[in-house]
Amino acid sequence: MNTSSTQKIKIMPCLDMRNGRVVKGVQFVDIKDAGDPVESANAYCAAGADELAMLDITATAENRGTMLDVVKRVAAATTIPFTVGGGISDVASAAAVLKAGADKISTSSAAFKKPEVIKAMIKEFGADKVTVAIDVAQNSAMPSGYEVWIDGGRTATGADAIEWAKKVRGYGVSTILPTSKSTDGAKTGYDLPLIRQIKDATGAGIVASGGAGKLEHFLEAVNAGATVLLAASVFHFKIIGIQELKDYLRANGAELYKA
Repeated sequence: MNTSSTQKIKIMPCLDMRNGRVVKGVQFVDIKDAGDPVESANAYCAAGADELAMLDITATAENRGTMLDVVKRVAAATTIPFTVGGGISDVASAAAVLKAGADKISTSSAAFKKPEVIKAMIKEFGADKVTVAIDVAQNSAMPSGYEVWIDGGRTATGADAIEWAKKVRGYGVSTILPTSKSTDGAKTGYDLPLIRQIKDATGAGIVASGGAGKLEHFLEAVNAGATVLLAASVFHFKIIGIQELKDYLRANGAELYKA
């Protein structure tokens, strides 16, 4: 067990949104309906989730802002910290999402295209309100073996993912959310080398995202350095229960967050 981090482990279900519905894909495509966001939020709060994420997965590609009406409805139903991402491109759009009821915002493509946005958001809202998400694909031509992708995993950037993570940390970001295209939705486990590399390079809080399929995968992410365990499919489709996961992690030596 990796005990180097003093942070307690949190469980974070993620609502991937499209057209006002929760959906889930595999490797950013093959999208399937997974239910109503308010019903899902209610269920996760009741089940003991520590935080909730909601990602508007087509906002950036469709060149529009986040669906604030959905944010408001989900925020009203949510009793745990609530992070919203997708289509947040500047301080104004971040402020609108926070005003709609989100506790934190996550930015990805806009942060990469205009890094000064990160500094502006942290100055305006504080580092604890801003998460930077980094979508990556394995690429052996990169020094780290990982390349940054943007626009919901549609566009390669030619930038090394670990170097970008270091820059993000340098702007004052305390939480980084990396997702590997090769593992997203595949249920074959998180991309552990990616988690380790970003943790070692930045010392930031790492949200493990993309690939959880069984209980062991979550423990592997903890041992790789993640402190927040994000998943969608296994929770949405009742493959793993929140309490079942917490009991398993606790039994294997993980220190869990208590509200």
